[in-house]
Amino acid sequence: MEKVLRKLGSIPFGHGVLLSLLQGYRRPNDKIADLLAKGVLLPVRRGLYVLGPEERTEPISLPLVANILYGPSYVSLEYALSRYGLIPEGVFDVTSVTLRRSRVMTNPLGRFSYKHLPQPVYGIGVRAEQEGKAAFLLASPEKALCDLIMLTRGLPYMSVAAMRSWLLEHHRMDEDILREMDRQVVLDCAAAGYKARYLRVLAKALESL
Repeated sequence: MEKVLRKLGSIPFGHGVLLSLLQGYRRPNDKIADLLAKGVLLPVRRGLYVLGPEERTEPISLPLVANILYGPSYVSLEYALSRYGLIPEGVFDVTSVTLRRSRVMTNPLGRFSYKHLPQPVYGIGVRAEQEGKAAFLLASPEKALCDLIMLTRGLPYMSVAAMRSWLLEHHRMDEDILREMDRQVVLDCAAAGYKARYLRVLAKALESL
């Protein structure tokens, strides 16, 4: 059975897939419980699984898991900024933006956090990425930065100089990457009307670098 399961690779799969593979068992749910107890399967959420580390030949794509775990959503904020090299720190939470209510979910793969944004600004600057066999939705560098500004609570209104300081000193962002950013994505987010004043200041700060 373990050899059959290995063919599933590193992609999350549902309870129905397991039942189809366990048709020869009189009590397939008992077998699933046994595989979970042995660590052959890991539960991602109710009815969704991945193979355990000893059974996988490829690493699991955490952004794909984040998309599937709670959707609609796309990976953004600190996880995306770290992935692009914009911030120097490693990020342990997989951070995402969703149209649904904000929430945090924890499973054997880690901690997945989701923050809400409204529909008008949600889809701007989001793109499909490929990582091996896994395809997932990820914010562009510009959108991840816009999301960070829109979703940072208690952010005071800032001048262009203060915004530059917030980016370069407070968050220690890579100035070369910031300089290459597409300001049109920022202006498109501002045009959607959510935290528009902050985003227009961000666009001017990027232009001034």
